[in-house]
Amino acid sequence: MTIIPTVVPPLLTKNRWHRLLAPTDAFTWLAKGWQDLTVQPMTSLSYGLLILLASVALVGGLFRLGWDYILFPAFAGFMVVGPILAIGLYEKSRRLAAGLPVSLASMIFVRPRCGGQILFAGVLLCLLMITWMRAAVLIYALFCGLVPFPSLEHIAPMLFTTPVGWAMLIVGSAVGGLFAAFSFAISAFSIPMMLDRRVDALTAMGSSMALVWNNLPVMLTWGAIVLALFLLSLATGMLGLIIVFPLLGHGTWHAYRTVAVEAAI
Repeated sequence: MTIIPTVVPPLLTKNRWHRLLAPTDAFTWLAKGWQDLTVQPMTSLSYGLLILLASVALVGGLFRLGWDYILFPAFAGFMVVGPILAIGLYEKSRRLAAGLPVSLASMIFVRPRCGGQILFAGVLLCLLMITWMRAAVLIYALFCGLVPFPSLEHIAPMLFTTPVGWAMLIVGSAVGGLFAAFSFAISAFSIPMMLDRRVDALTAMGSSMALVWNNLPVMLTWGAIVLALFLLSLATGMLGLIIVFPLLGHGTWHAYRTVAVEAAI
């Protein structure tokens, strides 16, 4: 007599990627990020200042080279590579939780547990940013043909005051939204995960995407907070990055600890 083993239907098995989180939990991560920022605040603010100086240098370089027309895609690209730039802030939050000493040097010269895999992840995010910027160029060509790019002072009125400009904005926003959603999904938890664990880049990115998808309400709220604070920083001439970037970096670490720490990778 053959005994047939009991099989649990797939829909009844526990989803190891899902967490019982409310959208309001995103504000808890932000509050915890603020607490980390206020502990030895000069380290976080100095880190934010370095990000600001690098951003100002990049924007200045674009204007000096006459590439100011790609300023908008460049700002969008900053959000793609932002998670890898915030690794020092994750390290500070990790050290505070572990009771380890914190210094600006320890935040800049980070030694992630995954080793060189985090560099591979950084290269992938940079390639994604470059792809998005090339897509923006193609969208411009589709609507305006082979006309040379106008300067920033001419392209802004064209975008906001002409039918072609509005159409290009709608299509560009839709395409950019897809790039933003994908980059957010693969990087929301992958960089903190590689700092914290011995895991390869592709596994970390795949796990991040699964965690974001299975916890969509709270992650959409967190993404909206990140976008709103980043736009607020731009409205201050990027000076807000000194506070906003560390705040979001520390908050992202607490999001990782809440959502991803229980996942068996």
